[in-house]
Amino acid sequence: MRVLLQFPEGLKQFALSHAKKLEEEGNEVFISSSPTFGACDLAIDEAKNIGADKIVHFGHAEFHHVDFNVEYVEYKIDAPLDMLTQSLEGLKGFKVLGIVTTIQHVHQIESIKRFYEEHGKSVLVGKPYGFAKKPGQILGCDVGSAATINAQVDAFVYFGGGLFHPIGALLSTTKPFFSIDPFEGKMLKLDDYRETYKRRSKGRIVASLEAKSIGILVSTKNGQYNMALAKLIKDKIEERGISAAILVSNTFDFTSLENMTEFDAFVNTACPRIATEDGDRLRKPLMSPNELMEMLEIRKAGKR
Repeated sequence: MRVLLQFPEGLKQFALSHAKKLEEEGNEVFISSSPTFGACDLAIDEAKNIGADKIVHFGHAEFHHVDFNVEYVEYKIDAPLDMLTQSLEGLKGFKVLGIVTTIQHVHQIESIKRFYEEHGKSVLVGKPYGFAKKPGQILGCDVGSAATINAQVDAFVYFGGGLFHPIGALLSTTKPFFSIDPFEGKMLKLDDYRETYKRRSKGRIVASLEAKSIGILVSTKNGQYNMALAKLIKDKIEERGISAAILVSNTFDFTSLENMTEFDAFVNTACPRIATEDGDRLRKPLMSPNELMEMLEIRKAGKR
């Protein structure tokens, strides 16, 4: 069988050993060296171009059904739980905790839940309602496991590395939010980020109010493609007398976007985190669809 292996950046260091193992089993193996941002970003075109029979995608659970043979290897990581003991001091006064994590640590949720319950806490683990598949699991674009229990908890605890995933959940909830990084040995309270992102959102809206032309970003990635939304947005923009065009790419290069100097602003329909995480990389404002609609309403009220 001809197989294409695909790894996120953190697992590319293991690519060769996995390839050799599959070769020993009689497979013809290729490795994708392209970046991948999740199961929304499968190397389907690469696989078809080399005539692969299957993609083996490491590090993520299935995102949604695609018309190609894909094997998902979730890659469980047993992170040390030592930080849980240290976290008790910072979690004083919070009786009911909501626990969220990434797919790599979902199998540890029961251990985390049991620890906090043994120390007098009540623990809730929410169910996902979008692309995530398992209770407690969050993605950059699906934080349902947190949002569904927001009203029932006193605080949230994210267990895992990095801030990309917990920031997404933070912005969709209202309760105190803590991040425990078992690899860095750090616990952070993230609440201040809410105000930071709220200010940035207002800034993007204000900076777009005088825009005469807007570019609409559409990603061709399998789990991010949303041409229907882009066309709807284009119609809404043009109804307000603003020039608009749809910009298509697999991975958006911000230098290339900067070179499109005719556009005064951009709106994102791809990964929802692009506007919040990467917007500062552009000199022109990059809005989410919701920010765009708010901007258009302000323009309408001011009859711009």
